[in-house]
Amino acid sequence: MIKLISSDGAQFEVEDDVALQAVTIRNIIEDAGTDDPIPLANVSGATLAKVLDYCRQHVAAVVDEQWDSDFVAVDKETLFSIVLAANYLNIEGLLHLTCRTIAGMIAGKSPEEIRQTFNIKNDFTPEEEEQVRQENKWAFE
Repeated sequence: MIKLISSDGAQFEVEDDVALQAVTIRNIIEDAGTDDPIPLANVSGATLAKVLDYCRQHVAAVVDEQWDSDFVAVDKETLFSIVLAANYLNIEGLLHLTCRTIAGMIAGKSPEEIRQTFNIKNDFTPEEEEQVRQENKWAFE
């Protein structure tokens, strides 16, 4: 069993094959061993719990598309936290799943709709925005 500590102090004890799906954890273990708990400063306890659920489901490399679809059916804040954790922990399958989900949220939307969906402030002046549109007409067709 491998002990993990989240950024907010939550402790997790997980099976080796589950934890080793994260390349970052695998590298830490190769460098320092598994005697001490592994601190994961960039991942909260709630997010780490979700990530570990994903790793447990995928430990046997059996992909259940419905399970994956249900897994990413979370609020945007949680989804973005999982993306960041998957990137930090270097869990390729999880990163692809979450990024694909976000791409689906963007597909077919105008820049204004994307800004509204993700609460992004438009910091371009109208003149700058028009210049970008003219320089990249193909993207707005």
